[in-house]
Amino acid sequence: MKRLSAKQAGLVACPICQHVHRYEPALSTHHHLHCMRCGHRLYLRKPNSLTRTWAFLSAAAILYLPANLLPVMRTQSPFGIRDDTIMSGIALFWANGSWALATLVFIASILVPLLKLAVLSLLVLSTQCKATWQLRQRTALYRLVERVGRWSMLDIFVIMLTVGLVKFSSFTVITAGPGALAFGAVVILSLLASRQFDPRLMWDNLDSID
Repeated sequence: MKRLSAKQAGLVACPICQHVHRYEPALSTHHHLHCMRCGHRLYLRKPNSLTRTWAFLSAAAILYLPANLLPVMRTQSPFGIRDDTIMSGIALFWANGSWALATLVFIASILVPLLKLAVLSLLVLSTQCKATWQLRQRTALYRLVERVGRWSMLDIFVIMLTVGLVKFSSFTVITAGPGALAFGAVVILSLLASRQFDPRLMWDNLDSID
């Protein structure tokens, strides 16, 4: 049984207050429609969703390299100066027997950001190619990315936890390195990319072949 989408029925819900309006494409061509209740702009799909998502995604992918190659923190102590990247910090924890912490840092700082970028790239690319395969599974992937995005600050928390654990004496001075700034930018940009992507565009491709 073919299901009728809100777009096909000429209905649109306000993204802020969820008030449902009848959408007139002829009017929207020349004028921006606004919600009668809260005044927010109405649109059937997020404007320039794929372009915006690609922009944030590309910037996040570019910054992912310096985030992992540059030092995230500099430790100054009477014994010298030590610069640590995320991977060298993981190796240090692993060598000292803190396997659980090393695994947590690896998952939160290496694996999760990389998977987020890969999944978002897959979703945007398949949508742009008008692919209609595995729509439910791809929608589930998007929901997973959105849920993970809510915990993106966990990555920052892990870095702060790492700094706290390394600071073992009052003679030690720890400062953030350029890698920490790049890493924070990756987290924010990937979060913005997932927010800009409109998953309804995937299902529009299915409607276009009916």
